[in-house]
Amino acid sequence: MNQEIIKVVKNRLLEIEKEHKINILYAVESGSRAWGFESSDSDYDVRFIYAHHKNWYLNILPKRDVVEYLILDEFDYSGWDLRKTLFLLNKSNPVLFEWLRSPIVYYKDDYFFNTMKQLSKEYFSPISSIYHYLHMANGNYRQYLQTDEVKIKKYFYVLRPIMACMWIEKYNESPPIEFDKLLVQIDDKLLVGKITELLIRKKSGFEFGVEPKIQIINDFVENMLEHFEKSVRTFDPKSKPKQELLENGFIKMLDYYEAR
Repeated sequence: MNQEIIKVVKNRLLEIEKEHKINILYAVESGSRAWGFESSDSDYDVRFIYAHHKNWYLNILPKRDVVEYLILDEFDYSGWDLRKTLFLLNKSNPVLFEWLRSPIVYYKDDYFFNTMKQLSKEYFSPISSIYHYLHMANGNYRQYLQTDEVKIKKYFYVLRPIMACMWIEKYNESPPIEFDKLLVQIDDKLLVGKITELLIRKKSGFEFGVEPKIQIINDFVENMLEHFEKSVRTFDPKSKPKQELLENGFIKMLDYYEAR
C-alpha cells in the first residue's frame, strides 16, 4: 500500500475521532483492494470499529451505532460501534470476520484485537458463514453469468465466495480474504490458469466488458454451487457460548479504555 495513501487515511481517521468523540480501535481496508483483485481506479474501502466513553452506553433509548460518509475522492469510510460489533460477532457475521483478517491494517489497538481474536474463535459458525457466501455466489451467478455473453469481471464476485465455502468446509475456520490464498485450493491447472489470466488482466487496469462466457469457469461454478447447496445441510449447527462471555468482554474493554 502506498505510504501517501496510508497517511491520508490515518489523518482522516483522527478527524473522525474528534468529530464524533470516539476512540477508533481498529481500521482496515475492505473490498477489492484487500481481496487482491483491485483495479487501478478501485475505491479505498476503509472500515473501522470504535468505542464511545463508558457513560455513552448507559441509555434507555438506542443511539446511532454506525459512522458513515459518502464516498469522496475514491475514499469510502464506514465504522461500527463496539457494542454493535459484539452483537454481530454473536451472529457470526462473516463481514466482521473478514475485517479481522484483512491484510491491510491502518490501525490496530492490540488489546482490542487480541480480545476479539479470542472471542471470534468461540463465535465462528461454519454453517452460517457458508450460507452467507453461498447466497452471495448464487446471487451474482444468477444475475451476471447465465448468458452466453457475460460481464467478465463478475467472475471474481462469484469465485471468491465459492472458494471461501471451500475453505470453511475443509478447515472449519474463517477463510482468508485474499483471492490468491483461496485460489491455491483448486488443483485443476487449466482452470487455475484461466482464473489467473483474468486476475492479471484486471489488476493491470484492463477494462473488462461483455465477453463470451468462459465455459471451464462456468462449469466449476455450477458444480460448486450444486455441491454446497447439498453439503451445507449436513453441517451441525454450532452451539453458542453463554451470553456472559460477550458481555464480560464488552465490560472489560470499556473499563480498559476508560482507565487509559
